[in-house]
Amino acid sequence: MPPLKSSAIYGGIPEQAPGALDGQLLAFAEDLRSEGVAIGTSEILDAFEALTHVSWTAQPDFKEALAATLAKSNDDRRIFELVFDRFFFRATEAQAARQKITESPGKRDGPQNSDINLDTLRQQIAAALRDGSDDAMRDLARLAIAAFGRGEGSGVLGVDVQRIRRALGLRTEPQPDLAEDDPRHDGLPRDQLRKFEQHLRRELERKAIERTSSLPPKRPLGDLERALPTGPIQDLAAVHKVVAQLKRRLATQGHELKGQKRHAHVDFRRTMRASLQTGGVPIALKYRPRRPRRPEIFVLCDVSTSVTSASTFFLSVLHALHDAFRKLRSFVFIERISEVTEVFERERDFRAASEAISRDAGVADISGYTDYGRVWLEFLALIEDELHPRATVIVLGDARTNGRPPRDDVFAAITQRAGRTFWLNPEPRLYWNYGDSVIAAYEKHCTAFECWRTDQLEDFVKALTQPAPT
Repeated sequence: MPPLKSSAIYGGIPEQAPGALDGQLLAFAEDLRSEGVAIGTSEILDAFEALTHVSWTAQPDFKEALAATLAKSNDDRRIFELVFDRFFFRATEAQAARQKITESPGKRDGPQNSDINLDTLRQQIAAALRDGSDDAMRDLARLAIAAFGRGEGSGVLGVDVQRIRRALGLRTEPQPDLAEDDPRHDGLPRDQLRKFEQHLRRELERKAIERTSSLPPKRPLGDLERALPTGPIQDLAAVHKVVAQLKRRLATQGHELKGQKRHAHVDFRRTMRASLQTGGVPIALKYRPRRPRRPEIFVLCDVSTSVTSASTFFLSVLHALHDAFRKLRSFVFIERISEVTEVFERERDFRAASEAISRDAGVADISGYTDYGRVWLEFLALIEDELHPRATVIVLGDARTNGRPPRDDVFAAITQRAGRTFWLNPEPRLYWNYGDSVIAAYEKHCTAFECWRTDQLEDFVKALTQPAPT
């Protein structure tokens, strides 16, 4: 599969747009979303289409074209005016500052005509983290990348983020060797440090896409120096036992409808044969037997670092489902999605299947961190024509988006086409919706279960075998 253009994921950027402008406009749309303006893919497409008819260097026309396509109400327009002035002023200011960042006076490896030295930048970032200023953190993240993210980096965003963080001297523990008036002296709040890392990651992603004008090819876990666990055999046997119960329950569902209103087809041959006993008058109608339909199941399994402890259990569930059902398609994902149906059909040994997925399944490209929004978009594109009211979608994951857009609107489109959608979350309910968990946004469109043990899987089986809504 050829690499996707950035427009395929990020909203249809016109080919003629200046290379540095498309990323700025995407960042501007993210700022509007963070202020409560509802902007989806269609609005971004409309905005870029409108910009093809105006000069991007004419500020009044440029501004009005964006406002007409992105601001859908008077409140949206008011927020748009504030964010537009703030964003593009800061973008210009940040660009000018990038040209002036150098090492501290006295260091040999940088120019000496500095207006902003790196020690000052380090303290400004630490102060923003202590104050909890999200806007300042975003702008300073761009400056930090300009100062410490020279070149194309390592190619692994997580590595580059940590390298920049270390260069800035940002730590949660106290640093008594620093001056007492240095904001880093007493350590920095852990939650604010994570937010700053998210800003760094987003900016690095955007720069990578702008630099290459395309998304990188998919990479398997092996390229990230990670592998899936092979799992103990006894856990696998317990999961297979529960899934076997699921198969038996589904196989008898057709007979459990006895006494309910049903629309079976009349078997004319059997009816006429029975009528011979009543002189050819068909008094008792005979019906064709109702055969239970085979279940059609789509399973998506998160294999990111955050669910490592549950990976054995999740992969055991996939293995057992493939052993029990024929009409089943399975996928694994992190920030990209990869179908592994053929792997489980070919590899009956659990260890061999796990190793094949680690070696071959393309689940990452830019950062190696979970991106549910992109996963929903890719999944819907893959199976949109195959979803129908009798289909069941099962998601195995923790719903942690790493600060990326959850795209619950795309997830809702998937669930509307499927008959039933279930979510198995390996985290205890107590942790749901804390930090970057957005399970509440997805739970509106599916039935979610806490599930990381076989007894919890049994509860899910009972729910799955209930009659689907008509």
